[in-house]
Amino acid sequence: MTAAPIPYRTEAVEDLTLDPVEQAIADIAAGRPVVVVDDEDRENEGDLVIAAEHATPEIVAFMMSECRGLICAPMEPAELERLGLPQMVEDNTESMKTAFTVSVDASGAHGVTTGISASDRATTLRLLAGGTAGAGDFVRPGHIFPLRARPGGVLVRNGHTEAAVDLARLAGLRPAGAIVEIAGEDGEMLRLPELIPFARKHGLTIVSIEDLVAHRRDAERRQTAPPAPATAGRRPAAQAAVRETAVRREAEVRLPTAHGPFTAYGYRSTADGVEHVALVHGELGDGEDVVVRVHSECLTGDVFHSLRCDCGPQLAAALERIQEEGRGVVVYLRGHEGRGIGLMSKLRAYELQERGRDTLDANLELGLPADARDYGAGARILADLGVRSVRLLTNNPDKADALLGHGIAVREREPMPVQAGEHNLTYLRTKRDRMGHDLPWLDPAPGAQAPLAPLSACTNQ
Repeated sequence: MTAAPIPYRTEAVEDLTLDPVEQAIADIAAGRPVVVVDDEDRENEGDLVIAAEHATPEIVAFMMSECRGLICAPMEPAELERLGLPQMVEDNTESMKTAFTVSVDASGAHGVTTGISASDRATTLRLLAGGTAGAGDFVRPGHIFPLRARPGGVLVRNGHTEAAVDLARLAGLRPAGAIVEIAGEDGEMLRLPELIPFARKHGLTIVSIEDLVAHRRDAERRQTAPPAPATAGRRPAAQAAVRETAVRREAEVRLPTAHGPFTAYGYRSTADGVEHVALVHGELGDGEDVVVRVHSECLTGDVFHSLRCDCGPQLAAALERIQEEGRGVVVYLRGHEGRGIGLMSKLRAYELQERGRDTLDANLELGLPADARDYGAGARILADLGVRSVRLLTNNPDKADALLGHGIAVREREPMPVQAGEHNLTYLRTKRDRMGHDLPWLDPAPGAQAPLAPLSACTNQ
């Protein structure tokens, strides 16, 4: 790779063909950087991506001189929590919701001085990816910016953060990357017609996040298909990445309920053993335009009818709506308690909420993510039931996006109005104002004073 200036001429580009994802995976495994571009209607930008464990001073120097953007380190949430790296801000208003943590440098014990040099930053990146360092091995703030990748990767969020982690995992490496935006000499971001000559000039593979999503979906379909003879070329790490959302049907039984008859299908996630249930009413037929509710487990709301959240009423309303429709599915996802932090952590978050924190701040103060849920298992259950497109019962746009990312078409999103009361009004406002939930009916009359109430750790809409 050379550091010589390169003129980029859009009109000179004739071949806009991208490279195969398999080639990018092989390059990442070999320690070579690749260029990853996102969708035209998203950032429409390209990042140079490497596996963080393969960071060298030479590659980081190339990032600094030729790419010119901010060098970041996408990582899995569990590893960031283990290293004690909290989110940079509690209320993320950045346009793409990029989940920055506090910045870091490797400590002086690892030979790092100012932290800004290519050598120092390469050391920090390798230490972040190694899996053996502890919180005390880093100083903060620093010159490397870790990013929290969403569980489920590009199937849940089609960003460079998730793409870097997915590529590292598919390459059989530690799930941590290093990325930097690619800008031109004038400081403006390069777009696809300029990124391709950049990649060709430097001998780099260039792929799209769209193609990476397709690669993972195809791998999932192969994983859930009937067994076939082994073929060469599939890495064990790729198989592990596929298994994270695979499910196995284990039971089927009639289930009469207070809302009407359903058939209960029992599923088990093959990756973690978590059990899930799908309640099906009526004949699903061609699987098109099926009314569907994907409901996150909430013991306090669903079973004990807690007034802190709206989970129980949402579940009951969904069951009734499906009975009225004549056909539909409620997918009940276990392991989602408290937006994925678990029952005990949710109760601890309630303790903090009693002291004035809201549902997001409480999670963050406990060192936990605001939302750790992955809807991959729900999408796989729907696919197993033959559901191809849905009318989704939810007020949460992120849930619709997640299903789309997992290959389930969302024809429309049906809102679920909920009753606001003394104990959940402030909580519902937090969902609307800080979590992007669509609750247009929630605004009180002008001048009305909202009652003060503890906020919930649930957000099942």
